[in-house]
Amino acid sequence: MRWDLCCVKCLGVLPYASLFATILLYAGVALFCGCGHEALSGTVTILQNYFEVVRAPVETLDVLTMIDILKYVIYGVAAAFFVYGILLMVEGFFTTGAIRDLYGDFKITACGRCVSAWFIMLTYIFFLAWLGVTAFTSLPVFMYFNIWTICQNTTVVEGANLCLDLRQFGKGALVLDMTFHLFVCALAGAGAAVIAMVHYLMVLSANWAYVKDACRMQKYEDIKSKEEQELHDIHSTRSKERLNAYT
Repeated sequence: MRWDLCCVKCLGVLPYASLFATILLYAGVALFCGCGHEALSGTVTILQNYFEVVRAPVETLDVLTMIDILKYVIYGVAAAFFVYGILLMVEGFFTTGAIRDLYGDFKITACGRCVSAWFIMLTYIFFLAWLGVTAFTSLPVFMYFNIWTICQNTTVVEGANLCLDLRQFGKGALVLDMTFHLFVCALAGAGAAVIAMVHYLMVLSANWAYVKDACRMQKYEDIKSKEEQELHDIHSTRSKERLNAYT
């Protein structure tokens, strides 16, 4: 029986909205980082093996160096949003009604409002950043798709093929197709992260409003308790005066 009550209490503690947004964020970031990293590696293979792009000296910033920098950026994105998801889950836990029942009323309401407002601002910035990442990731997908579409509808004018078909490189077609699908998966992951950020914004806004109402309620309770205490003191004083008058 106690086990059932404990399970019910634990289920009541869970912030389901934040949990859903965190799962969606982790899935999107993992898909974007994993597929984006492999897509960039495939792009390097295509450029080096089939377009004879040579890596420039260390002092020069070339295409291959920029791709390496993007890979390191992906590592940072994966680590940063793993930590950020945990922070948002913790914030969701401490603004859940079940936690308030366990630990009493939310006494530090000013701090709670500041934390919620700070997370809202930060999440909005990340939302705009992921929109930019989504737009940037769509560029190679758009390019590969246009090449594929043009080559499907190729025309021959005076014996000349107007299609720049990258599949003419033989085995490079497999690498090209795999890289294209990896970029598509990375784009889907970035879109999932955008949706997660929107969901987080809704959750955080609701939490901020909840803490704001709790602050007002606490002020009302404090004023009410103070007035009741003053009335009690006045009543006690009058009772003592009457008792002294009779004696």
